[in-house]
Amino acid sequence: MRILCIEDSPILADLIKIGLQQAGFAADNAATGEDGLAAIAAVNYDAIVLDLSLPDLDGLFLLQRLRTARNPVPVLILSARVKPTERVAGLEAGADDYVPKPFDMKELVARLRALLRRPVDMLPVELRCGNLAYRPNTCTAVVNGKETTLSRREASLLQQLLRNAGRPVSKSMIEDRLYPFGEEIASNAIEVHVHYLRRRLAALQAAVRIHTVRGTGYVLCAEAITSPA
Repeated sequence: MRILCIEDSPILADLIKIGLQQAGFAADNAATGEDGLAAIAAVNYDAIVLDLSLPDLDGLFLLQRLRTARNPVPVLILSARVKPTERVAGLEAGADDYVPKPFDMKELVARLRALLRRPVDMLPVELRCGNLAYRPNTCTAVVNGKETTLSRREASLLQQLLRNAGRPVSKSMIEDRLYPFGEEIASNAIEVHVHYLRRRLAALQAAVRIHTVRGTGYVLCAEAITSPA
């Protein structure tokens, strides 16, 4: 899961980013409203943490632009505007939650997780390909009752491949989902994640295969299940 924090205080933004990473999220920071909008246009974020008092745009205006464009990304307002009328204004502008400053990092993470569960509840409980079932809410891969819990990046990679089963997913798209802006990525990082995911699926005897598409990326396909002779 990848989160964008739009916050103009560098110290607070860094603290939030560290807290989100420790909680298992990939996280990016934007210091202005325009930078935030540019990041949203470039990356499909799972949620946004939004300060209202930005140096160039009012956070409510940014939020209204998102909703006018029918962008459904969950938005959690994190603001020092704590009057009931201000909180109501934020929710009516399209925010999904509102946390006043000062705040507790554990509560912020818990509220984000609650927001991120909402889309999952609207999707199938399992994503399937061949005899493999994947449960997004627990990051669990299951084959014939045998299950294993994947790491955060393994789970993100498998979910992306399953949602595009039969269609190639580019290496750059995978990198965008697995790593935040500015994080140094080893040249073979995606290959390593694919290698370990292949081993995990083979250990489960999953009837799927991750094919390398030269010059493009990877594609997940169902394989025929052969009966023992």
